[in-house]
Amino acid sequence: MPPNDNRTAWQPFLDDLHQRRSTSQAMGGPKKLAHHQSGPKGRLHARNRVAALLDPGSFTELGTLAGGPDTPADAFVAGSGLIDARPVFVGAEDFTVQGGSIGPGAAAKRSRLARLARQERAPLVTMLEGAGHRATNALSAHTASPNDLQALADLAGLVPTVAIVHGPSAGHGALTAPLSDFVIMVEGTGALFTAGPPLVAAATGERVDKHTLGGSQVHCVLSGVAHNTAPDDAAALRLARRYLSYLPSHAWQSPPYAGPESGNPDTAPRRTDALLDLIPPDARRPYDIRAVLDEVFDAHTVMELQPAHGASIVTALARLGGHAVAVLANQPAVRAGTIDADAADKAARFVQIAGAFHLPVVFLADNPGVMAGTASEQAGILRAAARLFAAQHRLRVPKLHVTLRKAFGFGSSVMAMNPFDAQTVSYALPGVTLGGIPAAAGAATAKQDEDTTRRLTANEASGPWRSANALSYDDVIAPPELRDALLGGLTRARGRLTGPARPHRHAGYLP
Repeated sequence: MPPNDNRTAWQPFLDDLHQRRSTSQAMGGPKKLAHHQSGPKGRLHARNRVAALLDPGSFTELGTLAGGPDTPADAFVAGSGLIDARPVFVGAEDFTVQGGSIGPGAAAKRSRLARLARQERAPLVTMLEGAGHRATNALSAHTASPNDLQALADLAGLVPTVAIVHGPSAGHGALTAPLSDFVIMVEGTGALFTAGPPLVAAATGERVDKHTLGGSQVHCVLSGVAHNTAPDDAAALRLARRYLSYLPSHAWQSPPYAGPESGNPDTAPRRTDALLDLIPPDARRPYDIRAVLDEVFDAHTVMELQPAHGASIVTALARLGGHAVAVLANQPAVRAGTIDADAADKAARFVQIAGAFHLPVVFLADNPGVMAGTASEQAGILRAAARLFAAQHRLRVPKLHVTLRKAFGFGSSVMAMNPFDAQTVSYALPGVTLGGIPAAAGAATAKQDEDTTRRLTANEASGPWRSANALSYDDVIAPPELRDALLGGLTRARGRLTGPARPHRHAGYLP
């Protein structure tokens, strides 16, 4: 057959393919798209979200024709692309088609994406705005098959996972969030719940709106299911890209280095004299640890996670001399840095993820211990603190500890202060106060006499010298030396930072 006849014969097939692709990419159609984007300012539809997340022109779609012409892409836009030139898998629920609900094609795509992420060792980003499983699924025969939640559970600690909650997300889709490493909620539109307000009313009689039920105030402040908020879709997508920039693509790889050639000019050693103004020597005076982090780590690299939940501990990603690190710091501006159950739970999960992806962990301790009292005991502070202790003890990455002012009781142990607990470096600032419990309170509890109370108080106020003398600390450093001391710790750990990487596994369980 002549070549021109071949082309003529192909044309009907090509036209059919073009039409089917066009139908899929039209999503819910002009009317539904217009209605969707008539909501809050800056709201994007699913395909625009995918395009905004990825490097320009890098998206390759998977399952374009799933769902057929009546349900374009089966309400789930999925595929792969690049973020900062690194491969990533992405899926976005399309609210303009069947309310973003999960049909058979979407279920298969979700599972396929998660399995590809593990197989190809690349991060997975899921964008949520959907109603969970489609009600009409029950009317169609289908065979039993693996689902994406099983695959997501298997991804933990192997590749980074991110969930972005752009709108209401219920049921099966919402479970993607707590199974992900990092969860972002768009303020005013994002909401997560096991069942939406209509089902809640039918099941319990409770009348509640979607944001009171599961908005960002609920999950970023109270429950801790989500991590950070963003004012709009574009900001949420930028935040996801930034989070991934600190992490390797998978657990067989070291975190990416960001030096001057990457636009990070602040990688050299330097003194931190400003800490003399930022940290009051009087342990009873509060201060904001965030200002300390901004001074110590590379300029403009500190990214706090879960800032509104468990606020007496700050969990953050940062760079130190260009190296990505995780930071766990007590926050003296909140209850003097006392660690409650929410703070301990937040911190335990954070250090597990940091360890899984080979980030050195910097511990900055300044706390009077774990929270005491009836409410704290009922909240499970003992188990939460034990979980944090076990999580930091199991770390196999470089651990860099500094006691800034005070550390009492189990509050010191959970912050990696115990001697000989695999710290790469362990330092104290001069003037720190240490002890099992504050001396005055301990003496009163034990009904000690005046002379014993005086000696206990004097011992507590003696600073770190006795501890340093017994090598409980490697050294005592001045505040202006803090950044350079931590950089020296990374130099000491260079063999682990640059050597072969592999996933960390531990057979035991956390408390």
